[in-house]
Amino acid sequence: MKGLEKEPTRGLLDAPTSQNGAGRPRARRRPAFHSLRVAALQPLCEDAVAVGFEIPAELAEEFAFAPGQSLTLRREIEGRDERRSYSICSPAGTTPRIGVRVVPGGLFSSWLVNDVRPGDTVEVMAPTGLFTPDLTTPGHHVLIAAGSGITPMVSIAESVLAADPRSTVTLFYGNRRTGTVMFADELADLKDLYPARFQLAHVLSREPREAEVLSGRLDADRLSALIDSLVDVDTADHWWLCGPHGMVRDAQRVLDGLGVPADRVHQELFYADDEPVRETRHEEAAAEGPVSEVTVVLDGRTTTAALPRERSVLDGAQRTRPDLPFACKGGVCGTCRALVTDGRAEMRRNFALEPAEVEAGYVLTCQSYAVTDRLTVDFDT
Repeated sequence: MKGLEKEPTRGLLDAPTSQNGAGRPRARRRPAFHSLRVAALQPLCEDAVAVGFEIPAELAEEFAFAPGQSLTLRREIEGRDERRSYSICSPAGTTPRIGVRVVPGGLFSSWLVNDVRPGDTVEVMAPTGLFTPDLTTPGHHVLIAAGSGITPMVSIAESVLAADPRSTVTLFYGNRRTGTVMFADELADLKDLYPARFQLAHVLSREPREAEVLSGRLDADRLSALIDSLVDVDTADHWWLCGPHGMVRDAQRVLDGLGVPADRVHQELFYADDEPVRETRHEEAAAEGPVSEVTVVLDGRTTTAALPRERSVLDGAQRTRPDLPFACKGGVCGTCRALVTDGRAEMRRNFALEPAEVEAGYVLTCQSYAVTDRLTVDFDT
């Protein structure tokens, strides 16, 4: 959003002063990682940056993305393969940038924010994810975000508004205080560029604002008041929720109470149980107890192995297929999504798949355990 001039004053709902959709086919995953050069680092607030990547011409098609998708980054730390998934914040049709906020003790976030410099190379997987709007159909999109959950919303808002002059966007964005607002300038630019089609409400929990409804946590009561004041529920076409589990849960409860159809509500979590999602690692051990013959289809290649039922499909199959896609291993990012085509698996946790995907037979392999003698999961579907 460079080059946009800002008006000297902004309204009550504008920015404070600051220096996953069902029903559409998901793109086939490409599990290969590529070494990408960091093009630029842009400070976003006191503890976050946007990291932009150079995309070589031969990878342009592979790294074309839809708004709301994510990039998975890989880094080897003390011999361990560590991966994290970060949402893309740039609009469709541009080179990808990701928004990164420091997580205390975070192996990846601290490195990206404090140590990485332009010109460094990072291992990056092609974009994945279904938290994406249909840009070919105009509509009113309501975005509800808190903290770093704003990252995919910036991409969604800018892409939707640019795609069709009939589309409108309402964004409710919760933070602690002004200094923690990510993308404050970019959001202000959007408001200036689309004053009649972009409605923006910043809610701060630890810093008073002029309007009482904008001061406090973005919880169920405050969200209900904001929607009642600013949104005609009957004309809102899609609702997008992204942030901590508690906020997403509250928003879902409010929308359910308002009678919003489930297929119009899309969610993505950055945290589960209000804790950072970290990769779970297991020491190799001899299989004990029941085993299943698990077949994995990935990138056109089929591999079958006997796996203990006490281990997740992802953890077990990685011994023979180390190229399996994953990022968080916490049931949040959706990178390890696959279709069960034979047998049955029990999925113990799911914060990424929508009900229609689960009904169709998709599972998160990091959270799924074989319960039949034979199981086949297809990552290419």
